[in-house]
Amino acid sequence: MTTLLVSEIFPPKIGGSGRWFWELYSRLPRDRYAVAAGSDPGDAQIDAATDLSIERLPLSFPTRFLRPSSLGSYWRAARRLRRSVARRDIRWLHAARCLPEGLLAAAVARHSGIRYACFAHGEEVNLSNAEPRPRWHQRRVYESRELGWIVGVVLANAAYVIANSDNTASILTERWALPAERVERLHPGVDTNRFTPAEDDGTRDRLGWRGRRVLLTVGRLQRRKGHDVLIQALPEIRRRVPDVLYAIVGDGEERERLERLARDLDVEDAVLFLGEVGDQELVDCYRHCDLFVLPNREIAGDIEGFGMVLLEAQACGRPVVAGDSGGTRETMEPGRTGLLVACEHPGELGERLVRLLGDPERLAAMGAAGRTWVEARFGWDACAHRAEEIFERWA
Repeated sequence: MTTLLVSEIFPPKIGGSGRWFWELYSRLPRDRYAVAAGSDPGDAQIDAATDLSIERLPLSFPTRFLRPSSLGSYWRAARRLRRSVARRDIRWLHAARCLPEGLLAAAVARHSGIRYACFAHGEEVNLSNAEPRPRWHQRRVYESRELGWIVGVVLANAAYVIANSDNTASILTERWALPAERVERLHPGVDTNRFTPAEDDGTRDRLGWRGRRVLLTVGRLQRRKGHDVLIQALPEIRRRVPDVLYAIVGDGEERERLERLARDLDVEDAVLFLGEVGDQELVDCYRHCDLFVLPNREIAGDIEGFGMVLLEAQACGRPVVAGDSGGTRETMEPGRTGLLVACEHPGELGERLVRLLGDPERLAAMGAAGRTWVEARFGWDACAHRAEEIFERWA
C-alpha cells in the first residue's frame, strides 16, 4: 500500500462525501489504495462484502478542538493512525476533510515524514474563513478564530488540496491564498447504472403519491438546504397547484423546526417527512417525483459545495431546481436540465415551481436532457480515472 484515505464519513454511515469516497476508492488499484474509516453500526457487513482494504478507527471528535479533552481524543486517534501508516508502509495520506481528518493527517505527516492531500467540499473552507458577524448571527464554532487557524494550518501544510467544484477552488485560491497549482478540481459523480429512469409500476401508489404532483428534496435537514424556504412557499404553491406534495428524504437537527413550521402554515398535509430511507426506496423517490428541488442558500458562510443529489436526480431523468449559491451551478446545464433560483426568500422559488408544475412537457424535456448530461460527464468510472490521474501525478 502507498496511499491511505482517512474518512470519518464512509458507508454504512450516510453522507454524500462518504458515498463519493466509496465509489472512487473502490475503483482504484487494490495494491496501492486503502481506507481508514470511521466506526459505525453495520460496518462489519459492509467491510466483509468488499475486497477494498478498510480499517475502522474512532474518528468522531468534539467540535472544540483546542480543549484538553478534544486534544486527548486527537492524540489517541493520531497514535493509532501512525501505527497503521507504519504497518502498511503508507507514503501518502488523503484527508477526507480539513477537520477532523486533515488535522490528523497533518499531525501524522509531521511525525512520520510522509505527505498528505486534503479534500475540500466548500462549506468548511467558507465557514472557517467567514467574515466576522455579530454574536447572534454566528453559526456554531465554525466562524471562530480557533477553527480558522486550524484549517489554515491544515491547508498550508497539505501537498495539494482537492476541490469538489470550481466554486470551492475559487474559495481556496481567493480567500485562503493557496497557489492555483496546489489546487486540483475533482467533481463528485453518480452511478448511472443504479440511478436510472423508470416507468411507474405502482411505486407512486406504494409511496402514497397517487394523484399528487410531487416535489422532492433529498439531504440532511440543515438550514443551508433551504427546506424551510420551500415550506414557506407551499401555501401559495398549493393555492395554484392544489394536489402538490413536498416529500423530504433525510433527517437532521432541523426536523422539529420544519415540522412545526408546516403546522404553523397549515400545510402539514402537503409535507411528507420520510426520514432516512433504504437504497432502493431512495432511487424510487428520485424516479417518481415530478420535480427535484434543492432550495439551498448561504447561511453565515455555510454553503452547498456541489450537490451530488442533483446529479442523482438528473440520472433518474428528473428535472431539477436548485438555489443559486455555492457549487450547484456546476451540477446542471441551467435552463436546459434544471433551473437556478435565488432561495433566500420563498416568493421567487414558489413562482418558478408553480410554472414548472404547470408545464409537464417542459419537465419531461428537462428530465431527458438531464439524463444525457449526467451520463456524458459524471459517471463514476470517469471520475475514478480522473482521480487516479491526479493522485499519480503527485506521487
